[in-house]
Amino acid sequence: MSANYQQELATALDAVRGATLACRSVQAKIASEKLDKKDKSPVTVADFSSQAIVCRVLSLAFSHDQIIAEEDAAELRQPANAAFLDQVHREVTAVAGTATMEDVLGWIDRGKIRPASKRFWTLDPIDGTKGFLRKEQYAVSLALIVDGDIQVAVLGCPNLPNLPEVNDPSSIGGLFYAVRGEGAFSLGEDADTSTPIYVSRTAHGQHARMCESVESGHSDHSGASAIAEELGIAQDSRRLDSQAKYAVVARGEADMYLRLPTQADYVEKIWDHAGGVLIVEEAGGKVTDLAGKPLNFSLGHELKSNRGVIVTNNLLHEAVLTACRNVLG
Repeated sequence: MSANYQQELATALDAVRGATLACRSVQAKIASEKLDKKDKSPVTVADFSSQAIVCRVLSLAFSHDQIIAEEDAAELRQPANAAFLDQVHREVTAVAGTATMEDVLGWIDRGKIRPASKRFWTLDPIDGTKGFLRKEQYAVSLALIVDGDIQVAVLGCPNLPNLPEVNDPSSIGGLFYAVRGEGAFSLGEDADTSTPIYVSRTAHGQHARMCESVESGHSDHSGASAIAEELGIAQDSRRLDSQAKYAVVARGEADMYLRLPTQADYVEKIWDHAGGVLIVEEAGGKVTDLAGKPLNFSLGHELKSNRGVIVTNNLLHEAVLTACRNVLG
């Protein structure tokens, strides 16, 4: 590996590893307590704990870097949520060591910056919270963006087998990472050896397999079904939550992933995609919007100039774009 971004990668891996430890701890207890954000999506102790742990590690290593993350500590600061904050504090200190309540709140709020600088990190502390609550797939997604380009990406997928199609419980827990120009890799949570990963070589739609969201509110399932029919896809889609779908495409278990807007005015958030995008691209795949344009990560916390997301093994990309145009107009 070149010296470029080596420290950033090591820091990101350390941060995501710590966050997944907290997520595992909370999921093992799977307490029913959760807050509801203003958009009504569930927020668990793990979301806040994960964000605090990642922002702490990044702040120690790169104190001047901005962080654009999904959560902020406003709800936790309300007196009515004192017991909830206490749970978050316990989970964070179990991983990070001694810290005050204000330390934890401050680390969470490091991620509430919205204007983007030339260099910043973007974090989804738990992508796929509903999958997390169901004890299914979720991801901790972290990426470094410099001058609008993703340079470093790490996905922690604690419930995804480290090796494709392996059902051995001891293999569960994958870290996936990439540095621009250096390829994509998988790494067991406790392993020191990285394994290169590559997208599939499927070149014809009738042999392809799609993966898509479990939640129909996240992507247009009927549109995806029509596109699959247009492509001649015979296999059932693999449905799983979170950016774990990017990891599945990156290591060749599926050939494509479509994120089709369910509302005309919906704008994707950068933290929902940045980590996965670079990993797929460095594994040999391709990611664009529905018009075939690259995703633009230079406009703050939203992908304002893009509509929808198409992720493929590259060989199928033009066919998928054509099918999307034919079906969606």
